[in-house]
Amino acid sequence: MTRRHLTFPCEGATLVGTLDREAASHSTGLLIVSGGNELRAGAWSGQAQQAARLAAEGYPVFRYDRRGVGDSEGENLSFRHSGPDIAAALTAFRAAAPHVSRIVAFGNCDAAAALMLNTPALTVDALVLANPWTIDGEEAPDAMPASAIRSRYLTKLANPREVWRLLTGGVNLAKLAKGLRSAASSAPAPVGMVEEMKSGLARFSGTATILLASRDRTAQMFSEVWDATDPRIQRIDSASHSFSDEAAREWLHARLIEVLRP
Repeated sequence: MTRRHLTFPCEGATLVGTLDREAASHSTGLLIVSGGNELRAGAWSGQAQQAARLAAEGYPVFRYDRRGVGDSEGENLSFRHSGPDIAAALTAFRAAAPHVSRIVAFGNCDAAAALMLNTPALTVDALVLANPWTIDGEEAPDAMPASAIRSRYLTKLANPREVWRLLTGGVNLAKLAKGLRSAASSAPAPVGMVEEMKSGLARFSGTATILLASRDRTAQMFSEVWDATDPRIQRIDSASHSFSDEAAREWLHARLIEVLRP
């Protein structure tokens, strides 16, 4: 397996990407879009490890730093404005691996949201969307759905240390009361951006797979505003947002292989 670092343009800025591939590889490749402000290596180098493993199995993988992040130039305009970065990365991927005729795009968290928002303008064949982010930058950052809050408090109450903190005065009762009121609420999470995500995905002509770590708060927030019967959803009983534990890593790898396999 070879790992090649390269640069490519995006609206006047120079971006840096990494291509992992075998000398003889499949005609299907994976584009990894990073979430948040994380580097193309990913949290705990998870994306770099994922890329190396997939490349060793014959699937070229391209990942990159968007503008203003990591090694790339330019201003970081957040995931909301990263459509040009994704499009530029796709162009660079095809130029660096011209034998690739089918591309699957993978994103976790707001990278998944970015793919859904920009899907109509992107020339990819399939999407793998993990724990999609659903809160817009203009929406309340603390707008956690009641189901996620209930899950949080149930987890705390199952922890003897947290119960002891409550009994010994180590818990802010005013904050606790506010949390319990929110947990009892049935008010929906903000849906402005969610409707855009639904609209973008509805116009996508390829296949889409939605992966959720069922005990991850971001996944719970997504589930609160998405059709629970959507057949594209697959779940794993994990709290790891980045699929960091061994079982979650293996599950994610298997799901990616399912989509990449011709």
